[in-house]
Amino acid sequence: MPDAGPVAVLPRRPLTVGELLDSAVLLLRQHALVLVPTAAALAAAEQLLLLPLRVAADTTPPIWWLADGRLAAYWLLLAVGAATEAVIIALLGNPAARAAGGALLGRTPRARDLLRPRAARWGATLALALVAGAVMFTAALFGPAWFVGFALLGATVPVLVVDRAPASRALPRAAGLAVRGGARAGLVRLLGYLSWWILRVGLACGAIFGLAALDLLGPAWDVPVALVVWAAVNTVAYPALACLDAVLHLETRMRTEGLDILLSRMPAGTDPALLVADR
Repeated sequence: MPDAGPVAVLPRRPLTVGELLDSAVLLLRQHALVLVPTAAALAAAEQLLLLPLRVAADTTPPIWWLADGRLAAYWLLLAVGAATEAVIIALLGNPAARAAGGALLGRTPRARDLLRPRAARWGATLALALVAGAVMFTAALFGPAWFVGFALLGATVPVLVVDRAPASRALPRAAGLAVRGGARAGLVRLLGYLSWWILRVGLACGAIFGLAALDLLGPAWDVPVALVVWAAVNTVAYPALACLDAVLHLETRMRTEGLDILLSRMPAGTDPALLVADR
């Protein structure tokens, strides 16, 4: 397991799957001051956006499961939910990728550095986030295609931010990295999502059912409390997934492009331009 610290958050070597998950959590912990409040605002907006669709589909909290057979409305809800998740994770991927790049080079970017718009490529990030949302919306409409779309999109923003690739090349390069080595990066991303999905469902259901069992949750409060609880668990899950995308991207480059060999010849504190991929 990587040791906590500005350098060992992401060691300069290929990692095991467990180490990747650990590194993502360590990166989130180190930069929670930026990532968590940003995620909270986005997660709250997502819950408000999805509420009318949940009402139209006649779903009930805490899981918002299909109740009476309104399959078309429920399918649309799932597709929009997939799209909003993709957009939020991509937006959080911008500061997460810059933080991961700094950690790999032995630096700990300050909060104001991650929030500074100069050279952060926020315009391109927003455009790619919307594209990712559209791709995931379409993929989710076809059911199992969601798994393929989610597996391929993880490195999109890290490619844009760390590799400094043109926006037009970010999606193709991200997909190419995801399928290298037997699609290892894509499968690890799916594993990370599944792990956090189970944790989110468990925490949300546990909190709501626990309040109901203690008679602290009346019928009129079911929906508001469910919205707050889901926003709260997503506030942690979304930046954790963005951090996983960031560390997984750099680890994939070390595993398949020899980035770790290049870094081994350079001292800590090397210029971030070293991470720019050849194009």
